[in-house]
Amino acid sequence: MFEHGFFGNVLSKYYESDSVINSSTLALSTIKPGEFFLCVGTAIVIGFLISLIYMVTHRKEGYSQSYVLTMIMLPTIVAAILLIINTTAGALTLAGTLTLVRFRSVAGDPKDMAYIFFAMGIGVVCGVGYIGFALIFFMALAAILFVLSETDFGGCKKRHMTLKIAIPENLDYQGVFEPVLARFTTFHKLRRVKTTNFGTLFELIYSVDVLDNIDQKKFVDELRALNGNMTINLVFFKYDDKIYEN
Repeated sequence: MFEHGFFGNVLSKYYESDSVINSSTLALSTIKPGEFFLCVGTAIVIGFLISLIYMVTHRKEGYSQSYVLTMIMLPTIVAAILLIINTTAGALTLAGTLTLVRFRSVAGDPKDMAYIFFAMGIGVVCGVGYIGFALIFFMALAAILFVLSETDFGGCKKRHMTLKIAIPENLDYQGVFEPVLARFTTFHKLRRVKTTNFGTLFELIYSVDVLDNIDQKKFVDELRALNGNMTINLVFFKYDDKIYEN
């Protein structure tokens, strides 16, 4: 199975030269089914493991099932296409084509997009026959992602939040909420003001650092008394209105 060692190319005997980069053609018709399924099967297994790492590192903020399934599908699809294309030039053309794809949906969390590239990278490595490198690549990056997730590397302070206050259009908001904010926060700054509901309402968006162990209900109630009992959102800055699970 690994005639050239664990880090060797399992498809190297089908290339016209020893170097995959220098070869221009691959005799696809001579590839044995066992070697084809080895590459594709490895991509499936690693894709499944990537989906597990994705779920573990996203268990707090939540995740979409479609992303989990995508992690399994992508490496398999990419590996199979590269094996069928059977030329280095074709593989590079595929990579260039993928960079030109424009999705109609809005780009999500950059970390989710990085997982997509992670899965695609595994598919490419498996598709050119480097099974050993694919396994090492996965184990190294998966370990790093797990450690970074568990240590919350780069995470913002949990008391740093975003406060959104809806007010009537005829309310002069200058200085109205500052006394309450001064008592319940260590820092507050008005970041943005925008109109909503066809211009009949204003929305004030503050960045705030709330005091430790504050009574959030009392905080919100005092703000409601000032904005006419209209909508108030107090959310973690890092999640910003996303639904997440503990």
